[in-house]
Amino acid sequence: MIFAKTDSHADDIVQIVREEFGEGNDFCRKITYSADNPELVLNSFTNDYNPRIAVTVDMIATGTDVKPIECLIFMRDVRSKNYFEQMKGRGTRTLGKDDLQKVTPSATENKDHFVIVDAVGVTKSKKCDTRALERKPSVSMKELMMNVALGAKDEDTLTSLANRVIRLNSQMNKSERRKFEEKVGESAGKIAENLLNAFDDDVIAEKAKADTKTQEPSEEALKQAKKDLIAQAVAPFMSPDIRQLIEDIRRSHDQIIDNVNLDSVLFAGYDTQKEETADRVIQTFHDFIEENRDEILALRIIYSEAYSNRAMAVEQLKALYEKLKLKGITVERLWDCYAVKKPSKVKKGVMAQLTDLISLIRFEMGYADQLSPFADKVNYNFMQWTLKRNAGAVHFTEEQMQWLRLIKDHIASSLSILPEDLDLTPFDKKGGLLAFYDAFGEQYEEILQEMNIELVA
Repeated sequence: MIFAKTDSHADDIVQIVREEFGEGNDFCRKITYSADNPELVLNSFTNDYNPRIAVTVDMIATGTDVKPIECLIFMRDVRSKNYFEQMKGRGTRTLGKDDLQKVTPSATENKDHFVIVDAVGVTKSKKCDTRALERKPSVSMKELMMNVALGAKDEDTLTSLANRVIRLNSQMNKSERRKFEEKVGESAGKIAENLLNAFDDDVIAEKAKADTKTQEPSEEALKQAKKDLIAQAVAPFMSPDIRQLIEDIRRSHDQIIDNVNLDSVLFAGYDTQKEETADRVIQTFHDFIEENRDEILALRIIYSEAYSNRAMAVEQLKALYEKLKLKGITVERLWDCYAVKKPSKVKKGVMAQLTDLISLIRFEMGYADQLSPFADKVNYNFMQWTLKRNAGAVHFTEEQMQWLRLIKDHIASSLSILPEDLDLTPFDKKGGLLAFYDAFGEQYEEILQEMNIELVA
């Protein structure tokens, strides 16, 4: 991993690395907030052979676990002692040889150390203890944004706001991040980075040098550069719509704990409104199906179309569930309501999951007479499939059956499985894709595809 100073510096490093090694564009990739699909590239860097080299500024400097990293190259100085220690921490994770070979096939030993290449003297430069980002803990995020909109540009306010945005970014789901970027034009991580960069001496100096085209900008040029960076950082918060969006997302993740006003029991007995509530929730669900009938009918590709389309179906199902939750309805709540209204047709005591939304939709639309978990269908099909496969002269071994049961559970929760999934939890504990290949040989892909079709048929 190479640490660059700025985003443009990272672009230059990526270009030079690609030219020097001549291994193609995937060999070296930039992972910053402004890069294309940074989360996807980071996942590939963690689990795949390529990219072999990642260039970043701040995005994976802290809090990101990439165990296979064996070398850190510093091409920027760092003044914060704590930040420098966190950056070094990207290489400190140990890794066994088998796990390391999944990403680096040429590895011959366990990863028990890492190498630092100091290209700028970062290990010798003077470091200082940094103050916490949160400077105004008693001021709400809504007030901080409003203060900025009204002209507050001091370091404490903007740094505290950056801290709140960073926290919000860690809480948001994919749908909320996508909505945020569409509305704001930048990711939450980039917004926070801009707020912090406005008071970063290195960033200010670099901008002043670029603006004045000189290596030693004057004090006046530095002040102007800082002023410009602050103006750029606070620009999104000048829009009332953006402030409202951020506040709505924050509020959806808020948990208010009242330690002062204790609850007291007013009445203990049967809830006479239970059936009315269930009727209301089921009716809302029925109306939701009518409103989204085209999308729901498209989900039938799970049962009637080719296996290759199921990845798209999973994304459609997730998007549909996000819309349903906006109406205050979850899979668990729906299941309980149907158990109240139609107890003889509903299997109780199950742990609901996303794929059970399929069972609920089919039940409400009349495609199924009984409401049972999606996993029940997968389990039954698995039993039938294994009986049929074991009816011949060749039977699955106990080792193979252990693999097949894990795959069955994965399909029950994710609708399908791909070969690359076998390098993730819980399959990695059994040796991942390579161990699966050892267990099933050349037929491993045929087994996966057959299970994808038979278990969800």
